[in-house]
Amino acid sequence: MGKKSIDEITTKININETIKNNEKHYHKAKMPLIICGSLFILALIIINFKPFAKIQSKAYSVRGIDVSHYQGDVNWKQVLEEDIDFVYIKATEGSSYVDECFEKNKEALSSERFAFGMYHFFSFDSSPEEQAKHFIKTVGDLKGHLVPVVDVEYYGKYQKNPPKKEEVRKTVQTILDLLEEEYNVKPMIYSTTPFYNKYLNGKFDDYPLWIRNVYFKPPYDWTIWQYTDHLKLDGINGKEKYVDCNVFNDRLERYIIK
Repeated sequence: MGKKSIDEITTKININETIKNNEKHYHKAKMPLIICGSLFILALIIINFKPFAKIQSKAYSVRGIDVSHYQGDVNWKQVLEEDIDFVYIKATEGSSYVDECFEKNKEALSSERFAFGMYHFFSFDSSPEEQAKHFIKTVGDLKGHLVPVVDVEYYGKYQKNPPKKEEVRKTVQTILDLLEEEYNVKPMIYSTTPFYNKYLNGKFDDYPLWIRNVYFKPPYDWTIWQYTDHLKLDGINGKEKYVDCNVFNDRLERYIIK
């Protein structure tokens, strides 16, 4: 074989430089993908690591559950043998619905002389005035019970078609005012973290907050934290075998209506 020409040597050098440059660009382009992938995996770990919330909740000694017809015919004698300090039961929803287990739950808890309260599931499809009237008529006198709660969250079609912020704030304020006028106490607001962040945060800070977050302790000034929806208790035998569990961040007696 003869000596390589200058052109051949130059071509080989150019090819090697091109390969090196391509490798550099490849590694630079790959780094953001690696970072994004790592962050995505980390997010999945955090989102799915629900026991973290359970660990944090152990810092609070006052615990309670909330129930509705989903928990069925509750055996309260069995349930109250557990480490439970308070209960909230669903009373009403919208302007006409009464939870099918409300009367039974109310009667059973009253006979046990146990600290419990009642909540209303707020509807975006009926007026706040009619909803307040319906709740008041259904639950009656609340002396000796925990303060009433208005549950405000996404449901049904409003998951994909969220209501307008100003309309939500206006109607929620109306029902809170009417309940406060009736019972002479500030009602508590229950909400999920996404809904609270979008609609309520910064607007209803004067009201006690019951916030749901099953992943970690909420970064708000909350009164009740719903830290899990997966508690199994003897005495709960409805179509929903599990029950929500909450911790209280204050003295329970401060929220009992005198």
